[in-house]
Amino acid sequence: MNRTMCTSGSSRIVIETGGPAPDGTTIVERKGFGHPDTLADHLAERLSQAYSRHTQEAFGAVLHHNFDKLALLGGASRVEYGAGGMKAPVRVLVNGRAARACGGTEIPVHELAEQTIREFFAERLPELADHLDLHFHITANSSPGAVITDTGAPERTRWFAPRSVEDLRERQALIANDTSIGTGWAPHTPFEVLVRELADGFSDVTPFTRAHPWCGSDVKVMGYYDGEQADVVLCVPQKSRFVPGRAAYLANKETVLAECRRIAAEHLPGTSIDFRLNVRDVPEKDELYLTYSGSSIESGDEGVVGRGNRVNGLITPLRPMNMEGASGKNPVYHVGKLYNLAAARLAHRLHEETGGHAEVHMVSATGEPLDQPWRVLVRLSRPDAHVDTVQALVLETLAGFPTLTQELVREGVLLS
Repeated sequence: MNRTMCTSGSSRIVIETGGPAPDGTTIVERKGFGHPDTLADHLAERLSQAYSRHTQEAFGAVLHHNFDKLALLGGASRVEYGAGGMKAPVRVLVNGRAARACGGTEIPVHELAEQTIREFFAERLPELADHLDLHFHITANSSPGAVITDTGAPERTRWFAPRSVEDLRERQALIANDTSIGTGWAPHTPFEVLVRELADGFSDVTPFTRAHPWCGSDVKVMGYYDGEQADVVLCVPQKSRFVPGRAAYLANKETVLAECRRIAAEHLPGTSIDFRLNVRDVPEKDELYLTYSGSSIESGDEGVVGRGNRVNGLITPLRPMNMEGASGKNPVYHVGKLYNLAAARLAHRLHEETGGHAEVHMVSATGEPLDQPWRVLVRLSRPDAHVDTVQALVLETLAGFPTLTQELVREGVLLS
């Protein structure tokens, strides 16, 4: 392995080339669009988008906020063959901070949040849209370090109570808000792509789910591949009002398995794959993955931001990864969001440039310039990678944070 170190501002960039690529063994998980943790991630991000857009339109800047501690607490449902309903609502706990005003102009934080939440559930789980119990714990409390002295209130007491947008420190310089790690790698293996396609095919709006309205969205796929043979365990719920009886449920399972084999033949032709579906089912006792809404959030399950898919959409314990929850964070300077996205995108660009495996780690130091991470580590499997080109791509990525922010305000981090 060859190692080159260079500096840019306060950043130390280490580039390693000729290192080992991942071996053939893969363990990968993906949670579908109706999984409680995915719901929490996506809802938190929608709240950040709604707040960012509102404040940008009203004041010309994204005001300070974070909704990344959101939680969903399951309700109670009644499930029968051919029928079903809700007995107790799903609780939505919106935890975080947001500026409630800028100068003399108020921001309707609760109204924005409630509208966003109801629209989200109407789109994602319409059966639950009228069965929500909303709880708001959104403060405008100052960040740590605001020491009151005889000279007056510290600047940071105005971070969530600005007199104008000029009180936002990022108007002068973009500063990292935390000490954190952003991690990315590329490319995905064909087996990782397969797991993603399976989870999305049964949980997103697809030709399969449109043709089979009984297919619920609280899907989880776990896969193990040793380079020759693969094992895949899936959980795919069914919606009770579209399933008239046990025989129909079992027939639907065979339809899901047939679709699994079709998708697998496209992505891993010739590979032996053992699929297991809804393995907790006990048909003779009518203990089945049958739900009213298509998601276990209807009945006792919980979802929390940061517990689901990583920024790249997968959970991969044999790959480099971190536990940062990106969804719901401020898109302007929260490194837990920006560094993970930047590292993932840089890894893909480096893979395209070199043709080999690429791995990127960005480490921030709180209070330092956002575009100058404390450490950047790039690992490439190709020994002939051009260091100057790699360094240029790193610097180009670091300079692109303002553009990335605007993209996030428009589109959000809904990759998981």
